[in-house]
Amino acid sequence: MDRTERLYKIDLLLNELPGISFAALQERLEVSRATLKRDLAYMKDRLNAPIVFDRFVGGYRFDKAATPVGDQYELPGLWFSAEEIHALLTMQHLLANLDTGGLLGPHIQPLLARLTALLGTGEGGDNAAEEIQKRIFVLNVGNREFHLDHFQTVGSALLRRKRLLIDYFAKGKGELSQREVSPQRLVYYRNNWYLDAWCHLRDDIRAFALESIRRAEILERKTKEVPAKTLDAVLGAGYGIFSGKEVRWATLRFSAERARWVAGERWHPQQQGRLLDDGRYELKLPYTQDPELLMDILKHGADCEVLAPKALRDRVRAEVARMAATYEGAPPASLSARRTSGVSLSP
Repeated sequence: MDRTERLYKIDLLLNELPGISFAALQERLEVSRATLKRDLAYMKDRLNAPIVFDRFVGGYRFDKAATPVGDQYELPGLWFSAEEIHALLTMQHLLANLDTGGLLGPHIQPLLARLTALLGTGEGGDNAAEEIQKRIFVLNVGNREFHLDHFQTVGSALLRRKRLLIDYFAKGKGELSQREVSPQRLVYYRNNWYLDAWCHLRDDIRAFALESIRRAEILERKTKEVPAKTLDAVLGAGYGIFSGKEVRWATLRFSAERARWVAGERWHPQQQGRLLDDGRYELKLPYTQDPELLMDILKHGADCEVLAPKALRDRVRAEVARMAATYEGAPPASLSARRTSGVSLSP
């Protein structure tokens, strides 16, 4: 283990135990006497660690009263923000569920051990990693399966700055086409991967869903470079993953009950929201194409009303009418349940 890991291990042992001997520390760390002496001296002299040798317990311990006034003891480099802790926990979950049959397999357990030490699990000893897996779950809902070989090919072309030849199935049109593209960046959005690229067939910027790539081949031709500002202007101006150049603003109003959830949600980086006097919530956000925005509006049912623009309001009204037509003539849910279960219920 490297020096940083040793310092954290010493800190953990001195915090957990009333005292520990030099020999026991040396055995737990598996280092030489000289190395342990240097580590203890570094913690005391450079990090202001309140380490004392207690003759009554026959070992080293922390004595908070021994810390000089104005000198704060802290370990180097691992004062995590909430975002960093979230990233570490997500990484730990992904590694724990990774197939160990590949080239990365032999390295997974050491990586997990490092993450466990970084996260400071405290009690648990050798079972700390298992304890994290039992207590913390990262559930990816709605992610679509894609071919890992295609991901590797796309990633390789992206980093080598080479063009790709892909067979792409556009779900909206139900069509398969062959495209030559210049990959610009990979985007992980709503549990799915997308490739932002210059499409030489359409002569424009496009976002390609990785699960819709049926075949990918690296071409020995340099990519057409697109400035990040241009990518953001086309792909980042609208709502969600759908791109477009004509930016419009939608105004949505949520019921007072639904406002308690929506007011804390981030739909778009440029959104504008305000609570109304009656408890309802008004949200304004830009969009270019409406498929994804339409889905997010409809999931709130009657608790969300589109105020503007008229085109989006009409689009929602038409979709609601189409949904109503689908259910016209359908048997009531209770009656349907009785038929499928075969159970006779008294009125």
